[in-house]
Amino acid sequence: MSEQNKQVPRLRFPGFTDAWVKYELSELAKFSKGRGYSKSDLVKAGYPIILYGRLYTNYETTISTVTDTFVSADLNSIKSEIGDVIVPGSGETAEDISRASTIDISGIILGGDLNIIKPDKQVLDSIFLAITISNGSQQRELTKRAQGKSVVHLHNSDLERILVYLPSKNEQTKIGNFFTKLDKVITVNERELNKLKNLKKSYLEKMFPKNGSNIPELRFSGYTDAWVKCELGDVAEIVGGGTPSTSILEYWNGEINWYSPVEIGNQIYVSSSQNKITKLGLEKSSAKILPAYKTILFTSRAGIGNTAIMTTNGATNQGFQSLVIKEKTDLYFLYSISSKIKEMALQIASGSTFLEISGKSLSRLEILVPNFEEQTKIGKFFQHLDNLITVNERELKKLKELKKSYLNDMFV
Repeated sequence: MSEQNKQVPRLRFPGFTDAWVKYELSELAKFSKGRGYSKSDLVKAGYPIILYGRLYTNYETTISTVTDTFVSADLNSIKSEIGDVIVPGSGETAEDISRASTIDISGIILGGDLNIIKPDKQVLDSIFLAITISNGSQQRELTKRAQGKSVVHLHNSDLERILVYLPSKNEQTKIGNFFTKLDKVITVNERELNKLKNLKKSYLEKMFPKNGSNIPELRFSGYTDAWVKCELGDVAEIVGGGTPSTSILEYWNGEINWYSPVEIGNQIYVSSSQNKITKLGLEKSSAKILPAYKTILFTSRAGIGNTAIMTTNGATNQGFQSLVIKEKTDLYFLYSISSKIKEMALQIASGSTFLEISGKSLSRLEILVPNFEEQTKIGKFFQHLDNLITVNERELKKLKELKKSYLNDMFV
């Protein structure tokens, strides 16, 4: 075999040195299709089934259990065998369907629009194949082969022509086991993160009064007084922003943070803006300096209610009506109800080109607040919970980046 049909990955397990050999997938497997069934056939209980959408809405390299999708009958159905590899036959985008899962359980119904690959188990490991198809050059090749406009399709004839590089079966199995263990660690972290997010959601529902009530369902001990109704402007000053002239260079590239709404995403804190203005630029615009650790940035247009706490002094453009807390208002308490403030703001926002809320309208929104001491306790509680969520999100991101790096280095 010519050298161009052999390659070696950058990273390997000790003891493996032979080059990987290129094959057409049709040389290594047999191909078939699932049969019948669609989303409309699903029932609450019955025979477990895998539909093609599962592979891009709830993707797993290895499917070991099916506990959430069932059909009422299995007559003339196609059922899985351990080691089958499945690929969606259609989807909204080429990227959606350019992925594969292996099935580690027999007897599961395989719905229509699933391509089924049955590898030759003597030479090809199912997990290795699923990972190979779902990443790198093989995935890019599948993406190019996917055909369609509003819906794209992949056929077994496309899969048969995929070129794959294979090491020995033993090396394939080691690689598959390695990524299986890594996926399990990622799954545990994802579950822990979801658990924390659901816990926060539950506490938000219970620790703040529901509509029509002025007392929350759950409180810290020692607090019994009803929460007091007030306007948002009573607990925070609403401050807009402005933009210095972009044609005057002296106004820009200074040392003052100057935020625009596109910079406010899912992060809790912001400390440095993409663009900065000079002191002269600040003076020659309606932008104002907002104090650190006292300001909640609040977008007021083109996406109302995105928020972040400022940890350094700064200013904003006119796409904000930021909340600068007044005395006897806890910053994190107010941040914790920002989703409720957003909900109310959206109800009264107006505009023909895009929705917008003015500072005056925002300041008149009615909210319920407890005394400052209880606010502080609530704020610290949710700050601690958010910190735990942030730590878990960072850990999960690191694990996913690590997996991506290994995929790049351990395959050819």
